[in-house]
Amino acid sequence: MPVNEIVIGLSKSARAGYSFDDVAVAPHRRTRDPEAVDINWQIDAYAFEMPIVAAPMDSIVSPATAITMGKAGGLAVLNLEGLWTRYDDPSSALEQIRSVPRHEAVPLLQRLYAEPIKPELIAARVQQMREAHITVAAALSPQKTHDFIQDVVAAGVDMFVIRGTTVSAEHVSAQLEPLNLKQFIYELDVPVLVGGVATYQSALHLMRAGAAGVLVGFGGGASHTTADVLGVRVPMATAVADVAAARRDYLDESGGRYARDRRWRDGTQRRHRQGDGLRCRCGHGRFSTGACAGGAGRRQALGNGGDPR
Repeated sequence: MPVNEIVIGLSKSARAGYSFDDVAVAPHRRTRDPEAVDINWQIDAYAFEMPIVAAPMDSIVSPATAITMGKAGGLAVLNLEGLWTRYDDPSSALEQIRSVPRHEAVPLLQRLYAEPIKPELIAARVQQMREAHITVAAALSPQKTHDFIQDVVAAGVDMFVIRGTTVSAEHVSAQLEPLNLKQFIYELDVPVLVGGVATYQSALHLMRAGAAGVLVGFGGGASHTTADVLGVRVPMATAVADVAAARRDYLDESGGRYARDRRWRDGTQRRHRQGDGLRCRCGHGRFSTGACAGGAGRRQALGNGGDPR
């Protein structure tokens, strides 16, 4: 048995997992001046100056905060199953949540979130962010993706996030037809981020399915109840290291680039030749051939057969 494995019981063993609190970052033999550090990053064709993604939670992201963060160089993801797509003005609902006693919070949340999601509000919130000229990212759970993805695409998001407590490339269900993630990503005309995951194998499967990015971890951060409800805790330091290894190995096996990039380029050129008029992600209308007329840093190259990155 490898030295890093722990015996749980007969025929069962596991690796030791480490949280961030278990790991200390110490200086190595070389240090670097802060001005020489590049924190820019990129997802598909979209570049960012601040390496922060704000989670799609009503307590964190509103259209206004998404705009502020986008202009600061980061990425904020709007929750399309939240209060902003259920109420024309959710300020009253948010104030109730802030002021309610703890023992009344769950019944209040159940009542507020019983209001149906409205497609017209999805369009309105996305349009509000688009008019601010930021990269627009929005999220749905795997269960709601079937119901609202057409409304999301029609609204004009730049990036789509499928986020659940736990997301896998292959979900098995006897009650409903699960989302075919690989086919869904192949057919969707925007990059897709998927999560959460916590293991090397699950992350590698999502990358092979075409995900442009993988979200590491379960639940919704410090406020989530996954550990209390399911008894499942994520050793985040180990999870991040494993997912990073999965990315390295996937890039090796795919020749240094995501397989989805090839599918995107080939499939998009094919649809342009057919002249079905894909929507320009720069917000400048629709186009079937030729490059987009504006929107530097977006997907101008797609129309004339260029690399989307």
